[in-house]
Amino acid sequence: MATDSSCAHIKAVTSVKQAKRHECEECVKIGAHWVHLRTCQQCGTTQCCDDSPNRHARKHAKATGHPVISSAEPGETWMYCFPDDVFAEY
Repeated sequence: MATDSSCAHIKAVTSVKQAKRHECEECVKIGAHWVHLRTCQQCGTTQCCDDSPNRHARKHAKATGHPVISSAEPGETWMYCFPDDVFAEY
């Protein structure tokens, strides 16, 4: 995985969306637990990370075509692009 700010998907994010709620919306629906949270930078939904059993953020990106997430964890300021496998600080 690269750290790069040349990703067109990440460059297209003009304002970083923050988590409105600090829970995985999909895990709550099914009574599951999560490890860390990620916020979709296209629609603002917050879901669980790849270290979580259900990997809802990745599933959301694949189903919707929304490429970029940001960490919803306190103190973390990075985004990740699924199609380009690129991280970037903001």
